[in-house]
Amino acid sequence: MVAVVVTVMVVVVVAVVNVVVVAVVVTLLVVMLVVMVVVMVVVVVVVIVVVVVVVGLVVVVVLVVVVVVAEQVVLVVLLVVVVVVVVMVEMVFVVVVSKAVVVVVVVLVELVV
Repeated sequence: MVAVVVTVMVVVVVAVVNVVVVAVVVTLLVVMLVVMVVVMVVVVVVVIVVVVVVVGLVVVVVLVVVVVVAEQVVLVVLLVVVVVVVVMVEMVFVVVVSKAVVVVVVVLVELVV
């Protein structure tokens, strides 16, 4: 009788330990997945923002060179307008991308959790 009780207790303990181990492993995998997704999204956003800023700076530098070479008032006004527009577009783009990333991360976390 004692052997049966001990055997049942051992089986129950092993089953509980197995369930706990599986739960811990699944939780760790889910956390790793969420962290990987967040890191990938952040990297993509940083790359996009850097590319946009670099392209904007290249446009501004090219226009500055053109204005310096041409030395005309009309081109100076055009340069100022283009610089303002480029800066505004970059700011809007960065804000939109940032909000989109937040939405994507929240949706992914909700799906996983």
